[in-house]
Amino acid sequence: MEPDVSVPAAANAAGTLYLVDASMYVFRAWHSMPNEFHDTEGWPTNAVHGFARFLLELLDRARPQHIAIAFDEALDSCFRNTLYPAYKANRESAPEELRRQFVHCRTLCAALGLAVLAHGEYEADDLIGSAVASSRAHGFRSVIVSADKDLSQLLGDHDEQWDFAKGQRWGAAGVPERHGVHAHQIADYLALTGDAVDNIPGVPGIGSKTAAALLGHFGTLDALLERVEEVPFLRLRGAASTAAKLRAHREQALLCRQLTTIALDAPLGETSLHFTRGNADAAILGALCDSLRFGPMTRRRLYQSAGLDFAPSQAT
Repeated sequence: MEPDVSVPAAANAAGTLYLVDASMYVFRAWHSMPNEFHDTEGWPTNAVHGFARFLLELLDRARPQHIAIAFDEALDSCFRNTLYPAYKANRESAPEELRRQFVHCRTLCAALGLAVLAHGEYEADDLIGSAVASSRAHGFRSVIVSADKDLSQLLGDHDEQWDFAKGQRWGAAGVPERHGVHAHQIADYLALTGDAVDNIPGVPGIGSKTAAALLGHFGTLDALLERVEEVPFLRLRGAASTAAKLRAHREQALLCRQLTTIALDAPLGETSLHFTRGNADAAILGALCDSLRFGPMTRRRLYQSAGLDFAPSQAT
């Protein structure tokens, strides 16, 4: 499928950094792959198999020289939980069968020479955002591999977001068409509308159309709250009641904006030097393939992607 909006040019970039929102693709595999794959201990491995297929397709299509895979470790220890204990409280904990597979997915990435990002206080979005900011300072453009609308706030002039499953790519110029606001307004927009997926309340009674209209007029949440007395005079359905809601929930809106804003200063560790793809670890990759009981086709593709020699005897 062709990109659905104009894609930014990369002519001025020193290189392209691919940043993968791993959890989205692990969960997708967990829900879509048949539960017929098991490791040598009998634990399910369907999510690992599906993630491995996605990863191989991505590496084959993009051939990235710079890439990092971000995982969520801050399931209930994120700094946002300190700000708002109910953050993501609506989500059920991942079962042990899935938690084990997340560990395998991380090990697989590392075995293939891919930088792995994970932190106990920062979510994958924050790690991706910090990598975007860090690499941009060195002249890199970023391609964020995820369909998550939250990540659109990170897009600069030369960056892209890539919904790999749908084959759609867009830059900052394409965000208004998709979400009704500009890329730099996404956090403010979600602070107003709330985000049910993350249990962020927003301002009660303000929906997507109203939020987009308000930000279209005022530009930012801060300007909107500073000039809330102007809201009743806008050509906006229910303008007077909207102003009352904003006055009543001013502090909540500001708190929600803290929750919806992606951090740009998360620690990235020693792997942050441009996230150049490193050499694969044949021993770890082989042991992982044995433990997860990967078939010969998957093993061959993994070895080839890693630039390693593959012998048929390795698939037995």
